[in-house]
Amino acid sequence: MNVLSNLPKYIVMIVLAGGIFIVFGKITGGSDKTSALVVNVPALSATAREGQQLFEANCMACHGKNAAGSEQGPPFINNIYRPNHHADQAFVLAALRGVRSHHWRFGNMPSQPQVNETQMLKIVRYVRELQRANGIN
Repeated sequence: MNVLSNLPKYIVMIVLAGGIFIVFGKITGGSDKTSALVVNVPALSATAREGQQLFEANCMACHGKNAAGSEQGPPFINNIYRPNHHADQAFVLAALRGVRSHHWRFGNMPSQPQVNETQMLKIVRYVRELQRANGIN
């Protein structure tokens, strides 16, 4: 039997197997590292723009660009972090004191002593403006 004559069959089987693998991964909640939360970034207030710069310098490494999350930290563009579930002060205290893991699988968040309360309030303003622009009120 000539392998080359069966090549089209092998290609079809490989493509089908790959498709089944992808579909099965989506159905079972498999991780797709290439897909990311798409965040709508609105025109920001002056305070939120300052908060954005502070977020990028102090929070983005774990919480991702535009608070979309990463492998190290959860996204803030999520209903769990809506204002009536996590008040602004909860964000401030989490940064100043650290917080034990309770909503996520990322482990405990250490305190962030390089950020003060005034800076955190600007970061929170940035996060809240992002949340509103993305339907989280």
